[in-house]
Amino acid sequence: MIPGADSAITRDGKALILAYDHGLEHGPVDFEPVPETTDPATVFDVATHDAVTAIAVQKGVAEAYYPSYEDDVPLLAKLNGTSNLWMGEPDSSVNWSVDYAAELGADAIGFTVYGGSNHEVEMFEEFRDAQERAREHDMGVVMWSYPRGQGLKDDTSPDTIAYASRLGLELGADIAKVKYPGSADAMNWAVDSAGDMKVVMSGGSKTSDEAFLSTVREAMDAGADGLAVGRNVFQRQNPEAILDGLEAVIFEDASVDEALAATGGIEASD
Repeated sequence: MIPGADSAITRDGKALILAYDHGLEHGPVDFEPVPETTDPATVFDVATHDAVTAIAVQKGVAEAYYPSYEDDVPLLAKLNGTSNLWMGEPDSSVNWSVDYAAELGADAIGFTVYGGSNHEVEMFEEFRDAQERAREHDMGVVMWSYPRGQGLKDDTSPDTIAYASRLGLELGADIAKVKYPGSADAMNWAVDSAGDMKVVMSGGSKTSDEAFLSTVREAMDAGADGLAVGRNVFQRQNPEAILDGLEAVIFEDASVDEALAATGGIEASD
């Protein structure tokens, strides 16, 4: 990591990254709860909310839509990704280059690493190449650090998530995106394991406003530096409302009750 390298995709040292790489990683099924979100322009419009510090998308979406939004939201170029149709050992193809991401105006790159996969060595080497090239373009580096593989028994255990955050630091990320390990103490261990590197929580599957904001509050209290979230925002009928609540928690240190008030009400989970 390089101190300050992530400044273009953070605010006051914290991040709220709107992830929209789901069309590749999960398929159109993730857009069914709110069919309008199949159109990337709908989600780019959501990303113009003041709370959002960057939008993470794959190459084709960036090419087609980012030129219309480059003045409104920083671009986090998600360089690798694999479809949900892939049934092999966890791996992730590199789908565009750092140089091309820079040409499109990206402020940072995102890269998934599956620590523990049989393809770990190859992925570490691919990350190395992308990370070093990003430095030549003065771009921040975000690692989607998701330990997975046939030998891994529990990918959200405290030990595993702490290891995930440490991998980000050791390999040179500025921010590591990790899954929530289930408790504030475990999240604090993951944050401590990352040294001075920032750690953000993955948003995960959609839950109620109250449950989601409570988890984010716990993560922030444990020392997390923000959130990288997709479904818990764009699968809501009123995504701006939950972003109001997240802005209150992440940037204004609001309580859950204060954040719920900012959303204008409580939405039940599906």
